Amino acid sequence: MSQDTTGITNDRSGPDSAAADRPRKDRPWLFRTYAGHSTAKASNALYRTNLSKGQTGLSVAFDLPTQTGYDSDHELAQGEVGKVGVPVSHLGDMRMLFDDIPLEQMNTSMTINATAPWLLALYIAVAEEQGADVSKLQGTVQNDIIKEYLSRGTYVCPPRPSLRMITDVAAYTREHLPKWNPMNVCSYHLQEAGATPEQELAFALATAIAVLDDLKGKVPTEAFPTMVGRISFFVNAGIRFVTEMCKMRAFVELWDEITRERYGVTDPKFRRFRYGVQVNSLGLTEQQPENNVYRILIEMLAVTLSKNARARAVQLPAWNEALGLPRPFDQQWSLRMQQILAYETDLLEYDDLFDENPAVERKVAALKEGARAELDTLDSMGGAIEAIEYMKSRLVEANAERISKIEAGETVVVGVNKWTTGEPSPLTAGDGGIMKADPEAEADQIARLKAWRESRNELAVQAALKELREAAASGANVMPASIKAAKAGATTGEWGDVVRAAFGQYRGPTGVSSNPSNRTEGLEDIREEVARVSAALGRKLKFLVGKPGLDGHSNGAEQIAARARDCGMEIAYEGIRLTPAEIVAAAKADDAHVVGLSILSGSHIPLIEELMRQMKEAGLGHIPVVAGGIIPEEDAAHLRAIGVARVYTPKDFELNRIMFDIVALVDPASQAAE
Repeated sequence: MSQDTTGITNDRSGPDSAAADRPRKDRPWLFRTYAGHSTAKASNALYRTNLSKGQTGLSVAFDLPTQTGYDSDHELAQGEVGKVGVPVSHLGDMRMLFDDIPLEQMNTSMTINATAPWLLALYIAVAEEQGADVSKLQGTVQNDIIKEYLSRGTYVCPPRPSLRMITDVAAYTREHLPKWNPMNVCSYHLQEAGATPEQELAFALATAIAVLDDLKGKVPTEAFPTMVGRISFFVNAGIRFVTEMCKMRAFVELWDEITRERYGVTDPKFRRFRYGVQVNSLGLTEQQPENNVYRILIEMLAVTLSKNARARAVQLPAWNEALGLPRPFDQQWSLRMQQILAYETDLLEYDDLFDENPAVERKVAALKEGARAELDTLDSMGGAIEAIEYMKSRLVEANAERISKIEAGETVVVGVNKWTTGEPSPLTAGDGGIMKADPEAEADQIARLKAWRESRNELAVQAALKELREAAASGANVMPASIKAAKAGATTGEWGDVVRAAFGQYRGPTGVSSNPSNRTEGLEDIREEVARVSAALGRKLKFLVGKPGLDGHSNGAEQIAARARDCGMEIAYEGIRLTPAEIVAAAKADDAHVVGLSILSGSHIPLIEELMRQMKEAGLGHIPVVAGGIIPEEDAAHLRAIGVARVYTPKDFELNRIMFDIVALVDPASQAAE
């Protein structure tokens, strides 16, 4: 929520009565853009450019190897380095990332979760090198592991030790970084995974409760209210403007209620619901992408118009993020959208525009009632940690219902399922309207990583890692040892290996049951086709869905697997983070008829090339492979040229058509006709 305002002055004394009559404006929220790509050097240049354009805070995107605790030269990192964010493998990378950016003066949000203790350790080390007073550092580590099991997939460890590391960070910042937000409860990806507003409210608040319950034992009793006040949230604002605005007011009221009644926090400033926001990316469309500009603007209004539930920081996606990486101009365009609202309009001069509005009050009350019902269910299961599998299944079901409504036309998406004809967009002419990652960036990053390892003091690194292992095993706070390891020159992968060895590996629930759902309406024709082809094959059509690489955005894979199941196919879906070799081995062991790959991180070319090579070597070249993701047409043409049977992108929202394609690929009658 925004800071308290001084209201409108009534003092007309003094020489400038006209100035006295003017309303005093609220301070605007922090202006951010979510950015990072290729290398630390390239990202640093982008940050300094954005700051020169009026951006007032940094929001750092890290690549998938960094988020999941692997070095850039690890097998699982192949094709993922620098794709969805900046690679940070060691202190040298972090030093380069913030070169000439004074961290003591900056407010930095880092979208990092499983490796949050490590990235914060690197940040502290760089700040100290700059001569900064660490106690003055301001910013946030997202550090919300629970939503990673539900919607984004960049977890490293099982839930319990992950929760421990969240509260280790919080306890450390209380003592050493009092202005730092140690955890950003992130409901953003819950909505991206299909959550209803009630689920988004309940699942996020349950996560915060789990963290605060664990944190109580790690800080002095008298300091606990202050720590409650340091917990922040990162939310999503979708296109249903009134519902989203009311959702934020419900968040404010429910958080005040929970912190007051459950935790006994008496000071209102520590009960304040503080949140940052990125508006919805799920609703951005590949078709008629220029329409996304209006969507982004409308979604921003939901988190800025209501003063009593206004975001403290806003970052906006770019109009072309359904196509690929935004260019600097695209990010500038989104930044200007914020600045125009804050500085050209009179929004910040007024009290809340929606107080005592009966329609708003009814909607807020209904959302709170639904959220409380979900919270009661989670409490009865033992809280968020114990309810991860339940929440995951609820999200998959809610997302399936959302997609079904779009397919049926019940939910209108302009340019997608209604008013689909239009003029060619000049925005996508010429260079295609997206930025492409530097193809040499991965090799450059790996070369610098090898040089870093060769130049460091290996004895000091091993001693620091030994201390980290001991802290993990003993239950001591992992932050001091992580900072020592950062300063000694340890790498992200080495930190991750210690944590994995101490706490164990983990594979989260997929949310996709092997049992068909009751959503079979409209599937009669495809179910008949599946039955006919299965009979011709002599067994049920077997469809293997795989997610190679580190991309944890599994919503598409889950929905494809669930729809194939409901259409009568036998499915095999193990979840995220598989190597091409593991998928090929599964295709052979399962005797799959079709292999489907889902990759949204931009690493589709190297990963699918490697999988196709291994399929042929294993004698499985006859099995059709289909692929889906954010794949530009020239990349799709390349994939088809190397043997991929079908390529699907976000514009292919009609899942039944995809199902018919899959059946046709293995239909003996179709093959005979060819």
